[in-house]
Amino acid sequence: MDFDRAQQIVESKGIINVLFNGSPVWIESLDAANNEATVSPLDGSRSHVQVPLVKLVESPSPLQM
Repeated sequence: MDFDRAQQIVESKGIINVLFNGSPVWIESLDAANNEATVSPLDGSRSHVQVPLVKLVESPSPLQM
């Protein structure tokens, strides 16, 4: 994912599905200087992980499939 798309997702009022290593995550914040995002897994854990934006994938919602 590129930085501009990640920024659009963060600023969106809707819910946009994003995956990291095949698991759904919530983008907490972006770091433009390092082209990274801080994400939280949606599996109920409260961890925050810093990941390269290129590792994030936008996934269609189940309603769009």
